[in-house]
Amino acid sequence: MSNPNADILVLPRPGAALAAPQPPIPGPSEEAFTAAFGTQLPPAQYIHTPHGKAAYYETPPSSPTPNKTAFPNRVLFIHGVQTPALGMFPLSRALHSTFPASHFVLLDLWGHGLSDTPIVPHNAALFHKLIDALLDHLDWRTAHLVGYSFGGALTVGYVASRPKRVSSFVLVAPAGLMRFEGFSAEQQVLLRGSSGGDEVAARECVMDILEGGPLEVPSEWKERVAKGEVVAQAVKEWQMREHLGHAASVVAVFRDGGVMDRDEEFRKAVETGVPSVVVLGGEDDLCTKEQLEGLGFRDVHVVEGAGHGVVRERVPEVAAIIEKFWRGLET
Repeated sequence: MSNPNADILVLPRPGAALAAPQPPIPGPSEEAFTAAFGTQLPPAQYIHTPHGKAAYYETPPSSPTPNKTAFPNRVLFIHGVQTPALGMFPLSRALHSTFPASHFVLLDLWGHGLSDTPIVPHNAALFHKLIDALLDHLDWRTAHLVGYSFGGALTVGYVASRPKRVSSFVLVAPAGLMRFEGFSAEQQVLLRGSSGGDEVAARECVMDILEGGPLEVPSEWKERVAKGEVVAQAVKEWQMREHLGHAASVVAVFRDGGVMDRDEEFRKAVETGVPSVVVLGGEDDLCTKEQLEGLGFRDVHVVEGAGHGVVRERVPEVAAIIEKFWRGLET
């Protein structure tokens, strides 16, 4: 009887006995990515870590001589699962037009965009170490963090564990507060995973949860991209096809990256005293204003009529909330 899992990559789980170290799966080339989605992003740069090569994108201060009193001086944007750094670029671009003296950086997380996929467990610690490596590489002792979706969950954990490296943090539609018990019994079995389990079905389960059904790419996506729009569905489909480690990374993140039941980390992040603001879509069911306020967050804003894609679909409103937050810290 054939093994249905034979042809798909399954990343190690936390706590599992690891085989001999394996090289990471390389990310796609920048040329392939820009051929599909243009050159909205600044040119990719790379950091090399023990786990592989990761891509990042800089928007430096507009002045050739950085203003040391600029606020916020250094900002790192951390994207969610599936859509890479490009998905946060419209927000980054809008904010940089208001704060041109600031230094902005976007990062492709492991398994996304142009970054490699390490053959190791994809728990939160793996991504926190990547953020450490990038900040060290940039020689940033501290930074203001903006985390979206899974990037929000990573931001919360990073603040809770490394508060001295974070000047302030923004959460946009953060993951981390979903309930594992909220999934069906069949979904729970697939999400837990086990040796010999049906990983093909597990991958389909995760993608279905994330997309609410099959991924549908708009037929006119190329025309929209040509006009400067980020069409997230097209980016997701491209990664599934062109990034050989992407799908396995998505499943591993959903299982082990900290997207569920992280209430205590949210509390700890608040208790650090690092200033924060949260932006939610009013139609997004990932978490609620009441949940976050119950965990101690006091500056929570809801963009009515917006869903989980609020970070791209309602850029002016999200940027205005963040601008007001940063201006308040500056005074």
